[in-house]
Amino acid sequence: MSTIPADLKYSAEHEWIATTDRDGVVRVGVTDFAQDALGDVVYVEPPEVGRTATAGDVVGEVESTKSVSDVYAPVSGEIVAVNEALEADPGAVNAQPYEGGWLFEVRLGEESGIDELLSAEDYEKQVG
Repeated sequence: MSTIPADLKYSAEHEWIATTDRDGVVRVGVTDFAQDALGDVVYVEPPEVGRTATAGDVVGEVESTKSVSDVYAPVSGEIVAVNEALEADPGAVNAQPYEGGWLFEVRLGEESGIDELLSAEDYEKQVG
């Protein structure tokens, strides 16, 4: 059974969104369910810092031993940081999907779409 932390929001594309201690900035990663389905992650192509993304845009890729999967922006805003540690250790996405395996951070735009994201309970129903 996948871990689904209750304090996060989720996208239908299996990404999690967490608030940070910086006002208006959220952290994004792939869920435990998604990393399990992907298999061993061998490469992460992060989005470009400074890029403005609209919710639903493809902003990067996660490559595993099984496949290459697109990473979508779950919210609209500006990409302000990427997890550079994944360049040396992409397996952190598997080992720590909610901690060290985060992918990127977004400064939310005015129409971010964050209110349309799934609660942990709703996400659990989707993957259950």
